[in-house]
Amino acid sequence: MAKRNTFFEDEQIEKKIDIKQLGRTVKYILPYRKILVLVTCMMLVAAVVSLYPPRLLKRIVDEVVVNKDYRQLALMGAGLVLLAAVEILSTFIQARSMGKMGLLIISNIRTDIFERLQRLPFDYFDNRPDGKIVVRVTEYINALADFFSNYVMMFAIYIVKIVVVTVFMLSLSPMLTLIVFATIVPMMVIVFILRTVLRRMYTLHRLKNSNRTAFLVESIMGEQIVKNYNRIEINKETYRDIHQESVKMWWSITKRSRLNQPVVMGFWHVGTLLIYGVALALILGGNDLITAGVVITFTTYMSSFQDPLSQISTIIQELAQVCSNLEQVFETIDYPLGIQDKENAVTLKNVKGKVDFNDVTFAYEENVNILEHFDLHVKPGETIALVGPTGAGKTTIINMLTRFYDVQQGSVTVDGIDVRDATIDSLRREVGVLMQDPFIFKGTVLENIRYGRRDATDEECIEAAKTIFADKFIQRLKDGYGHVLEERGAGLSAGERQLISFARIVLKNPSVIILDEATSAIDTETELLIKQALDVLIKDKTAFIVAHRLSTIRNSDRILYISNKGIAEEGTHEQLMAKKGLYYELAK
Repeated sequence: MAKRNTFFEDEQIEKKIDIKQLGRTVKYILPYRKILVLVTCMMLVAAVVSLYPPRLLKRIVDEVVVNKDYRQLALMGAGLVLLAAVEILSTFIQARSMGKMGLLIISNIRTDIFERLQRLPFDYFDNRPDGKIVVRVTEYINALADFFSNYVMMFAIYIVKIVVVTVFMLSLSPMLTLIVFATIVPMMVIVFILRTVLRRMYTLHRLKNSNRTAFLVESIMGEQIVKNYNRIEINKETYRDIHQESVKMWWSITKRSRLNQPVVMGFWHVGTLLIYGVALALILGGNDLITAGVVITFTTYMSSFQDPLSQISTIIQELAQVCSNLEQVFETIDYPLGIQDKENAVTLKNVKGKVDFNDVTFAYEENVNILEHFDLHVKPGETIALVGPTGAGKTTIINMLTRFYDVQQGSVTVDGIDVRDATIDSLRREVGVLMQDPFIFKGTVLENIRYGRRDATDEECIEAAKTIFADKFIQRLKDGYGHVLEERGAGLSAGERQLISFARIVLKNPSVIILDEATSAIDTETELLIKQALDVLIKDKTAFIVAHRLSTIRNSDRILYISNKGIAEEGTHEQLMAKKGLYYELAK
């Protein structure tokens, strides 16, 4: 397992843009190619139609005004109105269609990243603060949504306009058109250079924002501890420092991005002066192709040329940030699953509960083994207690049994089947885990109990709660089993939250049961009540119990003292107490 990234550390930055990231968005666009074709057609119509009014204006100046043909003037006026109506309608259709396509594209990306997060291995979450994961599926995706819904459409429109305007300009005066492009080329070179600089700055700013979000989420989740240890002022200073790093980076981006407009405007004004100068020289030189109408029409087209170029340079800057966001979004989507079903994985059925750890070696970090050549053979229906110092590997043992992590050497088998050869769904259906810190989801009590068995009836859920003695406190809630619990079980005591999680496992009824410090949050009186239920629950089932309370483990068939990368002591409570070794010292 790699070193965990925290809120005060930037994530690794790619040194250059991987243009393939942009290309990968094509697979999200292709399903909506019909909409794309419609949008393209409407853009072409709008672009062409918008450029005909200057042509009509040229005729009005050069012919209608000179000849005083007011009937033709009326017809041309009606033509301008018609062209405006067509342009408005086509623009409306393209905007609506592109907005819909952008929404669908982002919806698919959101779905992909969420589904990936559901399947990613634990080491992905272990190596990143929650806030840095949250920001990828919220802030980064929101920025992509804005880009695909707005900027992509505008970029396409501007490109089409530039092409069409160029054709119209060339038809009027190739010489004046060349002057325009002589101005545009160096301008765009500078804009692209500026964009490259901004792209890395946007990446750095994104990382600073990610750090800020990580600290914010951590502070919210640990709010009670923050207040209890008088960390409010310290946290305010820490947040201020992290926030200021983000602000400073954004100000640096702002200062450099503001150079874009002066560059564009400076080159544009130079080009305008050159065009007027050349046009005047041609007119004075007796060139019949350059008339007052041509000059007016050409300058009108110049205005149509200026806005798209200016906006394209802005969009290019936005593209720099989008590339940075795409890197992180696709990094999550591409993160190797690691733990997944083999091609011919078997489904565990009628599990008796025989569990074997065969010469297992495991390390979270390279060359730092938690377990070495670990052997453990558990008979069906046997109850095994795991005790020992923190970090010795107790939770690691059960993590490998549930395939939260895979062994690096050796094997773990259930009824003789390597857990890596079984389907994950069937393995976790047959192996139930009660964690030290149970998670309560926002929803009713019944929905939380039913979480592990969606087909369970209300009566079965209630019976499970009664079995574990949770019925008494549930009935005291405002709406009983229909009471809506808040996120993380706010308003419930630690023991009440744990009782609901016990009801879940009773309802799930797995073949192998794991209790990972599952009674640590329950008071002694409640523990005595549920001990009777646990005796019924684990009867004829294989059970692993990680606990410090002797009352929870003393009746286990075997107690294993885990230390020094393996089993230091093994036996019943009485045998280990008589030995007066490590377990004896722990019991004292």
